[in-house]
Amino acid sequence: MWRVRRPPAPPPPPTPPTPPFDAHAARRLRMALDMGPEHVAYGMQVSYGLPYITADHVIAWERGIMAPGKNELTALAGVLWCAPCELIGRPRTLREHRAARGLSAEDVAGAVGLELLVYVRMEESGEWRGTERQSAILAEVLELSLADFMALTGLDGKLAGLLRSAVTTRWQAYVRPVGKMVPLNRRLLEGTLQELHRYYQGQMAATVTWSDGSAATEASHTGRDFLERIVEHFWARIDTIAP
Repeated sequence: MWRVRRPPAPPPPPTPPTPPFDAHAARRLRMALDMGPEHVAYGMQVSYGLPYITADHVIAWERGIMAPGKNELTALAGVLWCAPCELIGRPRTLREHRAARGLSAEDVAGAVGLELLVYVRMEESGEWRGTERQSAILAEVLELSLADFMALTGLDGKLAGLLRSAVTTRWQAYVRPVGKMVPLNRRLLEGTLQELHRYYQGQMAATVTWSDGSAATEASHTGRDFLERIVEHFWARIDTIAP
């Protein structure tokens, strides 16, 4: 007896990439509401029908270990009394930038002149290894800012080291080294480094002069967080004072 073979089921549609989650914004908004991670989790369970969410999920999101899915992001925003877009950060990886532009891997690989498999491996590893010409084309295709381009090419790690040294020692000594990495107007660069230095030194002075122990501890925590996010503060300052 003949058996009729059924055609194989079509593959499921590709899952759209999750937008980059802003872990720092989530933590900042929660603390502004004077809520603990357990309160956020409870609100998501009761008000948004997500019984599996625990305080551990919230902590993992805020530490950047995990990222909430689409429904979880909507629920989290509701509990934190904010719009979902306030919890979405700027694209950070090559894949996120490509997805944000609605481009396929084939589109980008073809534009920059790379074999598809080679480009996909770069996306998966998070390391862009294109030539100078390919890098210039990539920046144009993905509409990358200078900050985004440096992050994707791995230069922001070196920039972070220079900036940390600038704010913790003499900022004047780092104008030239930073200027070699970042082609910005010298006066703009000097003003930015001086302002970052002034802010950080003010936080450190507060830990010594304040008699209130809790206030001094908070200032110290703020200073450490500032150093961890020094590149972000650098570009934010540049955007603020640049013409």
